[in-house]
Amino acid sequence: MFVVPEFRAIFAAHLLSVLGSVFGEVALAVLVFHQTGSALLTALVFALGCLPYALSGLLVSGFADRHPPRRVLVACDLLSAGCVMVMAVPATPLAVLFVFRFAIAMISPLFTGTRASSLADILQGDRYVLGRSLMRIVSQGSQIVGYGIGGLALVWLSPRAALCVTICTFLGSALLLRLGTGDRPARVSGGGAMMRESIASAGRLFGDARIRALLLMWWTPPMFFVVAEGVAAPFADATGAGPVGFGLFLAAMPAGTVVGEVLTGVLLRPAARDKIALPLAAVSLLPMAAFEIRPPLALAAALMLVTGLCAAYTLGMDQWFVEAVPEQMSGRAMSLLGAGLMTLQGLGMATAGAIAALVSPTKVICGAGALGTVSVLGVLRSVRRTRPRVDRTDEVGG
Repeated sequence: MFVVPEFRAIFAAHLLSVLGSVFGEVALAVLVFHQTGSALLTALVFALGCLPYALSGLLVSGFADRHPPRRVLVACDLLSAGCVMVMAVPATPLAVLFVFRFAIAMISPLFTGTRASSLADILQGDRYVLGRSLMRIVSQGSQIVGYGIGGLALVWLSPRAALCVTICTFLGSALLLRLGTGDRPARVSGGGAMMRESIASAGRLFGDARIRALLLMWWTPPMFFVVAEGVAAPFADATGAGPVGFGLFLAAMPAGTVVGEVLTGVLLRPAARDKIALPLAAVSLLPMAAFEIRPPLALAAALMLVTGLCAAYTLGMDQWFVEAVPEQMSGRAMSLLGAGLMTLQGLGMATAGAIAALVSPTKVICGAGALGTVSVLGVLRSVRRTRPRVDRTDEVGG
């Protein structure tokens, strides 16, 4: 994969932007919790990075296919950097921080969908699956570093000063993408109004039973995974762990995800990855249900590590999704996937924060593990039922 120059540029840009974004999340979460002491408002720091994805994915996902991808990617990075610049100004009140957090989240689905569809142009076959896995490993690894270092750095830096790191990473990502990727044309030309076309595309994708089942499989487990993230600050506070413990708890699940994806990608062939995908998804939330025993920080981190290991089921799903979606709708499908994923994660975080104001964080995490397992098992039935028996055509059907 790294012999492909464009992949190297996309990989480096992804590393920069994700690391900076995670560092900024830690800064904002600590800022809000210290100023308000509210579990709900702290969860909203994460949630407002996710909830706008639904609106963005439905209304502007068409940009991913109707404009040159490099131009879309660079513009998204520059707009995001501008939003963080406003957030980093010391006089900016919390309400304005939430507004610009919302704005960045409106941009993100378009960026991630365009980048994912571009990756399919650069890498083919199993290289694409492994490339997608590597990009997720970068995301999770950056969370490990960003959450861990972020928790330590905030002992010395003010949260607003820490946001300057995020500005630099967005600008660096824009430069790498502008200079390191090819100027490919738009996938489609013309068409109707952007919003109308985006909504129509979402309807066509949901109208296909196989694509619908795979989208739900992508979305459901992460919606419950992030509950632990949403109540991490009050959980760390309840255990007396402080900012360092907060960062370590957040880093545990991404660490497990990195290990799981590396081992699965290196040791298993594509057919074996397909076979383990559904069983891993089925048990992925069970470690969270074990929070009923009110584990100390070390055991809690270990349980989240195991949950992360189970997330290796995504390697099988990558190829299934590429095979199911028509090539000419790739950008819109990836944007919709990202939009739904982040929106449901945002809802999970916001709900967790609201419930954590009434009950302990451990009970919130336990409940998410139990309810999530039941929900995932229901989705997996649809995935099995829609497995293709013949080669797919290029059309999206019922």
